[in-house]
Amino acid sequence: MDELRAISTFIRAAELGSFNKVAEAQGTTPQAVSKTIRQFEQHLGVRLFHRTTRNSSLTEEGQRLLESIKPSLDGVVGALARARNAAREDEGLIRVAVSGSISRRVLMPLLAEFQLRYPSIQIDLIQEDGFADLVHDRIDVGFRGGNPPDAQIVSRRLFPVQQIVCATPAYLKRHGTPQTLQDLATHRCTAYRQPGSGKAMAWEFEVNGDTVFHHVQPILLSNDPDTEMHAVLAGMGIGQIDSINATAAIRAGKLKPLLTQYLSERMGFYLYFPQRADMPGRVRRFIDFAVERLHNSEQFYINF
Repeated sequence: MDELRAISTFIRAAELGSFNKVAEAQGTTPQAVSKTIRQFEQHLGVRLFHRTTRNSSLTEEGQRLLESIKPSLDGVVGALARARNAAREDEGLIRVAVSGSISRRVLMPLLAEFQLRYPSIQIDLIQEDGFADLVHDRIDVGFRGGNPPDAQIVSRRLFPVQQIVCATPAYLKRHGTPQTLQDLATHRCTAYRQPGSGKAMAWEFEVNGDTVFHHVQPILLSNDPDTEMHAVLAGMGIGQIDSINATAAIRAGKLKPLLTQYLSERMGFYLYFPQRADMPGRVRRFIDFAVERLHNSEQFYINF
């Protein structure tokens, strides 16, 4: 027998006190309701109702069963309703993966604005290096700067991440302005430490349409982009800073861009997510919101 249907009918009969009223509520006949209850009693081996021609009332065993199962059934019904509504309601949880400090710099203002618009949507933020395993980690949406994500997932390049060589006006006044890549050899430079090898990452340029890597001898080596950025702002030397970190300082006149004729825009800032036909509405809203706010946003790069 259909136990869930029988339990639901039993609870309605207990609440309404009449098989006739249950039949009206369910769009069936009193005989069908009576049959369901009788089969349920036989299935349990216990009498649940005292019956009269017009009304019914619970036996002691029926009352104990009602008190035991109704809270659980209410929870199941509520969970099923929430699951049905999840695809269209502006509430629930979105799991977002973000890698690197530059991603967090972009993402925090976006999340704050999104939750002002959709206050009933919660964000579970997973911060890690590299691309998250979307399926294994149950990630809805990921963000990162760098190379494109794996081709097996859906990704969107939101804007270029430029590699901008820059220095403070005070540094350039003291040491002069480099005009060529070879001039960098006479300057104090900063660099980013590669996580794997621990060596200084080469600076990246585009020369005649080709990507060229140029090694500098750093006076400061750091594994944190924010630290390198602050070192350059303090006048310690010339650095190649990503446009997400450097753009605001350049526009404020705190940093001066250099060698822009060799600017590399090979890398980008990406949004990525698993391909799925049953994407919840809240996740689709968040993706659309992020694309609307960030696609070709000149807040994080400069048209030289």
